[in-house]
Amino acid sequence: MALIMSDVDRFEAARPRLEAIAYRLLGSASEAEDAVQETFLRWQAADVGRIGVPEAWLTKVLTNWCLNVLTSARARRETYVGQWLPEPLLAGDPMLGPADTAEQRDSVSYAVLVLLERLSPGERAVYVLREAFDYPHREIAEVLEITESASQQTYHRARKHIADGRARRARAEVDEGAARRIVEEFLAAATSGRTEPLLRLLTQDAVAVGDGGGKVPARAKGFEGALAVATFLRGMFKPGAAKRAHVGGAAGIYATTANGGPAIVAVVDGRVVGVICLEVTAEGVAAVRSQANPDKLVRATGHWAAADRGEAPLHTL
Repeated sequence: MALIMSDVDRFEAARPRLEAIAYRLLGSASEAEDAVQETFLRWQAADVGRIGVPEAWLTKVLTNWCLNVLTSARARRETYVGQWLPEPLLAGDPMLGPADTAEQRDSVSYAVLVLLERLSPGERAVYVLREAFDYPHREIAEVLEITESASQQTYHRARKHIADGRARRARAEVDEGAARRIVEEFLAAATSGRTEPLLRLLTQDAVAVGDGGGKVPARAKGFEGALAVATFLRGMFKPGAAKRAHVGGAAGIYATTANGGPAIVAVVDGRVVGVICLEVTAEGVAAVRSQANPDKLVRATGHWAAADRGEAPLHTL
């Protein structure tokens, strides 16, 4: 019995790292939890005493399970209703993983998670393991059963895809205090009833995208250009009976961070009904991405409730 408990303890010690890897690979907290649970079942069934390096074994099992999920997910997302966006994680969520370096923080930013969807499953795996967890190419090659040279080439190709997707705009790193100020300024502009204040905050090529998953109204095609985005946001933050009917009541609007960046959270009776992630660059807010699919807000709701903030909303819709 002591040996079994020891094996379980060893797995639990690795769980935070495994969850952080799986989340970056899949863009979904619920799917990441499932992947880690599947890895645990395989760990239980294995002859653990014969596993030389448990961390490497667990990483390989988890990564390959995630690759299978990503392959099938591509087919599922072709039939997804509207835009597909990753599941946002609120500030302090342990699944965000390591944030010691700029590369680690950037790798879990909402903007990068969106861009990771453009990579092949193999490119995504190499990029995540190298960029976010600093695995050497030798170990990545062993995990994916490719050559070390192939791992290096795949990593450089993935980095180029990410850089091209960001149009080489420098991401502005902001701390929690700065993030709150950005959100407060953004909300003041969005609730002013005028487009001009928003135009001053947005980049000329700003975009706005929403994910309702077919369960909450969301436009199938995003908005492009500062004027179109500002006009959309002005309507979005205008209180109305129809909005309250959709979400089940008056929504309190709060400032926070999600995936390390400025975010707006809409809460109704303790339930998170929307998370808006702002992509901030040196030129201004370049993207406004809204997650309203209730299936992708379950973890955010639990995390929000556990935080017990006790603060008044900045705005009410």
